[in-house]
Amino acid sequence: MEEKGKKLGIVNLLGLGLGSAIGTGIFIMLGYGIAYTGRSIVLVCAAGCFFMLLAFWYNMAMSSMFVFKAGDYGMRTMQFTPLLTGVSAWFTIIQAFALSTQSIALTEYIQMAVPAVANHTRLVAFLVLTLAFLSTVVGSSFVTRLQNMVTWVLIAALVMFVGFGIGKVDPGAFFSNADGGFFREGAGGFVSALSIMAFACMGTSGLVSVAAVTKKPKRLIPLAMILVTAILAVIYAFMAYIAAGILPYEQVAGVNLSVTAKAIMPAAPYMFFLVGGGICAIGSTLLGTVVIYRYPLLQIAEDGWLPKIFKKQLKSGYPYVGYLAMYVVSAFPILTGMSLEAIVSNIMIPTMLLNLYMNLSCIALPKKYPEQWARRSIKMPVWFWNICSVLGAFSAGVVVYNLFKNLLLNDAIICVAIVVALAALSAIRLKQGAVKVEALEATRTATINESLVMELEMAGE
Repeated sequence: MEEKGKKLGIVNLLGLGLGSAIGTGIFIMLGYGIAYTGRSIVLVCAAGCFFMLLAFWYNMAMSSMFVFKAGDYGMRTMQFTPLLTGVSAWFTIIQAFALSTQSIALTEYIQMAVPAVANHTRLVAFLVLTLAFLSTVVGSSFVTRLQNMVTWVLIAALVMFVGFGIGKVDPGAFFSNADGGFFREGAGGFVSALSIMAFACMGTSGLVSVAAVTKKPKRLIPLAMILVTAILAVIYAFMAYIAAGILPYEQVAGVNLSVTAKAIMPAAPYMFFLVGGGICAIGSTLLGTVVIYRYPLLQIAEDGWLPKIFKKQLKSGYPYVGYLAMYVVSAFPILTGMSLEAIVSNIMIPTMLLNLYMNLSCIALPKKYPEQWARRSIKMPVWFWNICSVLGAFSAGVVVYNLFKNLLLNDAIICVAIVVALAALSAIRLKQGAVKVEALEATRTATINESLVMELEMAGE
């Protein structure tokens, strides 16, 4: 195999998982979770990581049975109907909304360092987004090195946040109903907070993308997902404990972590947290996210879901038409003034709808692939496997329902329009013959065969 000699072990996977999981989400969404549930955000963060592990059950379940070179894309190719394959492909464009969340969040942190930005936040967020896209034209090899460096800076910033804050928390406040209290909005508020924090708690799903370069991936990928989730739950719980336990509810609800950081840190550590933990971490995530869209854009254009014009590239291979479309989509929430909560909801709702289907589809795997079921790494009876699949679908459904019901009318209309448009565009491309059902079936068969071959090759190493 091409990847021989470069296999990742459990330590590598833990580092990769934590590095990709801890980032923009926790920096920008923790305050929104506090707004819904007050100080019980601690339980939300602790439980939310495991809740999202369940919502992405199919990642862990299928990784225990198969070795997918294409990661999540390969899993969906294997299980989706032609229409859902198209919806997933078109959704790649809509996921550009994530770039707007990162641009807005980065602007919020810049504003804390440069107060004059407060009068021009929308313009600055648009310029940040523009610079991120322009940076990919001249080359992106520096992004990986930047992300590796920033990951350690980010960890240091979070350790400082916990270190400076842990002694300033009043534990008794968590047992009082005054000033936010526990379960501020009851069970409904707790579940709403759980749903909005889903964006920050789902980072471990990315581990499936490195199965091809992992030692014993059927065992280590699921194990790493569980371990990363447990570690993440502890880290997030500590951060929530500090964010919700020092300042009054009115000061921390709906705002980012910099507000609490400013209150607990001296000037120099605070600036380190602001620049290293906020600006650099979010900025590197923004650049990295733009970069990783390059090949998916080309692939879905090659598959026929996007018009042929999306295949156009510069001599360097830069897909300028696809990136231009991504740029326009990602600028839309910024230019229209959508809130961060609404933007996140428009990303998470389609994602969780697709997850709901994928989790339920896992029920058929034991009978459909008995040999792979017999060699699975997650040893459990079929009835318990089915319960996990149903609970995974239920978890995804809970996120969809709670995010949607909390949207303002205009944002809810946009969300419904997006889902309908994704399905309509997929149906149109299939009807036009731009995408052949036979070709999709051939791709599905090739994906399954490839996973089986890789499994046998790795078993023989």
